[in-house]
Amino acid sequence: MDITNEQWNRIEPIIKGLTPRKDPRGRPRSDPRHVFNGILWILRAGAPWKDMPQRYPPYQTCHR
Repeated sequence: MDITNEQWNRIEPIIKGLTPRKDPRGRPRSDPRHVFNGILWILRAGAPWKDMPQRYPPYQTCHR
């Protein structure tokens, strides 16, 4: 179960303000909402990072 639009609207300013990208080089950023939902899945499921479902970004991205 992912967060609702209302929940995301409340936390989005906090999440997006944590790590502003200053250098345009490198890989494109993953969608912060998908990363956050992946982290919540891990917390709810109690599963190892490598067992994260495919619908979320790679577990390495969410873990960092």
